[in-house]
Amino acid sequence: MQETVEQGLTTPARSKVVAGLLSFYGGWFGAHWFYLGRRHAWVFPVLACVLLGLASQAQVWWDTPVFFLLFIPAVAGFIEAIVLCLMSDEKFDARYNPGFVRETSTGWGPVIVASTSLLLGIIGLMFSIAHVVLHIWTRLGWLDGLNF
Repeated sequence: MQETVEQGLTTPARSKVVAGLLSFYGGWFGAHWFYLGRRHAWVFPVLACVLLGLASQAQVWWDTPVFFLLFIPAVAGFIEAIVLCLMSDEKFDARYNPGFVRETSTGWGPVIVASTSLLLGIIGLMFSIAHVVLHIWTRLGWLDGLNF
């Protein structure tokens, strides 16, 4: 396993693929922030718990606007997965693996994670926008009399 030296301590080097996957799957919860050692990593889990708690108070939890506010950090996680995976190895190592010298490039793994994140992130974003618009139009009465 490759390691990096930080302030006299030996720590394993952080991987772009792992950071991208954590951002892709757990971006709404900030899982990648914990992995990358970012400050204030606790903000995303607290926000997610508050939004899930508020959404659970509704009769139909998946149809409440509070639940769809979770799509904002989720889409941010998808975008950050793309940014992390397509960042150059030198820039990633300088930011998240100081003192680490990479022997070989990362290869296709980050590109595949970024492509998948782009595809599923766009689908999720389109779904959330369509659902919010449909919800607003229904509340405004613009869809009265229409059969779907």
